Order: sequence, then structure tokens, then C-alpha cells
Amino acid sequence: MKRLALIILALAGLAPTGAAPQYPLGPDSLPQTGVPRGRLEGPAEFHSTALPGTVRRYWIHVPAQYTADQPACLLVFHDGQRATNPEGSLRVPQVLDNLIARREIPVTIGLFITPGHLAERYPDDLGMGNPDHRAQEYDALDDTYARMLIDELLPVVATRYRITDDPARRAIGGTSSGAICAFTVAWHRPDAFRNVVSFIGSYVSIGYQPARDGRPMIPGGDLYPTLIRKSPIRPIRIFLQDGSNDLSNEHGNWFLANQQVLSAFEYANRAADVRGDTGPRYDVTHVWGEGAHSDEHGGAILPDALRWIWRDVTP
Repeated sequence: MKRLALIILALAGLAPTGAAPQYPLGPDSLPQTGVPRGRLEGPAEFHSTALPGTVRRYWIHVPAQYTADQPACLLVFHDGQRATNPEGSLRVPQVLDNLIARREIPVTIGLFITPGHLAERYPDDLGMGNPDHRAQEYDALDDTYARMLIDELLPVVATRYRITDDPARRAIGGTSSGAICAFTVAWHRPDAFRNVVSFIGSYVSIGYQPARDGRPMIPGGDLYPTLIRKSPIRPIRIFLQDGSNDLSNEHGNWFLANQQVLSAFEYANRAADVRGDTGPRYDVTHVWGEGAHSDEHGGAILPDALRWIWRDVTP
């Protein structure tokens, strides 16, 4: 019976409690002897004007090699409570420390942000859980979240640390709805962010709400393949990851949605080539696996994703 239960869990793309991870972390994600350790500051609370009534937490990771003599690159990562978890699947600060120490990526300051919570103070008992304003912020297709991040929060960080204003040296990433939120920021504001790390991205209809009470329909992330195909190309570089056992529910099929997004990027580039356009092209790569809706695979390949993102930026 135990063997049958393990088979059923495997077919569902889930790992039984205590089982070895399907995508284990490599040495780039683990503490290494001789690697200087950066400083993780926070959490601090932030109240937004663009998103009134919400409060969020954020952390700043300052690498040991940072000095104010040169502006640092920037990596923003969503669901910051999980991205900074030293026992989690992502462990982004540790990855930054290891890659910066080996000069495989440039000196990069990390900014890790939770979604907003509808309260005056951020709850202390949420742990790794989601605040209650996550879907409204992360799955929306408008520029509200981008305005909060770029016009409100980044200036606060810039009062303490010297960060580049070159969008080609700024990256933004996340998992699930945090991934589509990262892409939405770059989509609206390529003048501020031109690099995206998208793991198990929720390019589905979570943000969609039917018309009611005379209010119009609100589109969801499943609209992005159409927008990408029909809109002028933005100068965006994006790393896509997903797994064939990702979710399939009333919002859509996550793996199919990610494949549709990739296909839209490829079509937009081909169409621009046929037209002879001299403008930008989408710089896109992807890694498909067999994982479920989990940070596990993305965490395992995060070092490769960052190396690919920063491949033409001299450390």
C-alpha cells in the first residue's frame, strides 16, 4: 500500500512528506567555505500611496563586495518572505553571495518584497503564508504595482544604497503570481526593468472577474499571449521555467499557459524579422521540467537563470 501511495503522489507531481526533492539544490545555493556573507537587512514595513490601505514587508540584501563607489545592479524578488527563507527552495541571498564571490554575476543588491496586506501593520503570524492582497496586486495587468515599486519603494532604497538606473542592469523575478507580477512590471516599465525571472508563472485567469453591477470585466494573465503577439516589442529579456505537472484548474492550465507565452515571444520576434523591423527583440529562454506548482525546480536552477540574465554585464 505504501508503494502504491508513493506512485500516486509521483503521478500527481507531488512529493510525499519526507521524500527527497525532485530538484535538489546544488552547491551554488548552499553556504560555501571562503565566500563572504552579505548582510540581509529587515524586515521593514512599507505603506503605499498607489495601493492605499495596504502594508508590506521588505528586505534588502547587501553583498559583502558592495561599495558606494559604483552603482550596484538590482534584483527585485517577489514573495520576499519565501525568497529569503534560508531553509526554503529559493535561498536567493545565498545564491547572490556565491555567484558574486566567483564573479559570475556583477555586484547586485537584492530587494525582497512581500505582497500587501489590508491592515495598518503587517501580521507577525503569517510566516511563509500569503498576505490577503496578493492576488489583487500580483495578478492585475495594469501598472499600479509597477508605480508602487518604481516610484515609491525604490526611491526609499536609493536613499541608503547606490543602485543603477540602467534598466538592462536591473532584474525582477518571482514564482507563480509573483512571476507574472514581475513580467507586468517590465511590460509597463521597460525603462526601469528589462530582465525577468519567471518561475511557474501564473499566466492564467486569476485576475479575471466577470462583469457585474455595470462594472467592466477585469482581464487576467491569460491575455498576455495575445498582448505579446499584437503589441510593439518591448526590450525585455526573460527566463521562463515551468513543469508539466503544474496546476490545471478553473483559472487555466499553468504549463500550457507558459508554453503559450513562450510561443507568443517567438512569434513576435519572427514577425518583426519578416517585416524587417530594426527595433528590439524579446530575448527569451526556457527550462521545462516535470515538477508541480512548487518553487523547487526554480530554486534549483536559479543560479543558472541569474548567470543567463547577467551574461553580458561585466562583474
